[in-house]
Amino acid sequence: MKVCLTASGGGHLIQLLKLLPILKKHRLFFIIPGSHMRATLKDYKVYTVSNPGRNLLKFVFHSVISLIILTKERPDVVITNGAGLVVPICFLSKFIFGSKIVFIESFSRINSPSMTGRIISKIADLFIIQWKDLQKFYGSKAVYGGGLV
Repeated sequence: MKVCLTASGGGHLIQLLKLLPILKKHRLFFIIPGSHMRATLKDYKVYTVSNPGRNLLKFVFHSVISLIILTKERPDVVITNGAGLVVPICFLSKFIFGSKIVFIESFSRINSPSMTGRIISKIADLFIIQWKDLQKFYGSKAVYGGGLV
């Protein structure tokens, strides 16, 4: 199975890396912003994209670059925990390539949902929360999985 791991830099990506031991039997690739983690991810295929923020032109450019990457890789599953730059990756993967989407709400989201979580919860095949208190925001769609830390 081919798995795309995608996240913003910093804490989001560090949390996602905690999944590597359980994913090692799969073909993995990463889509991340910038090249600051290339040394850490030297054993994996890594694509870097710009973080579009809330700039529409950058968002369109990011979406086109993401589509090119996804067309080349065709992931069976996309696993992410945010933030914003993953939204087009998840939508393109789901609706063009039929990929399954697994979203893990960030460990830092204790009392309120993230914007990315609210958006991706609508299309996720598996939506995992790391704090039980978030269940009230996501309802039965969310599965409590405990912390990745």
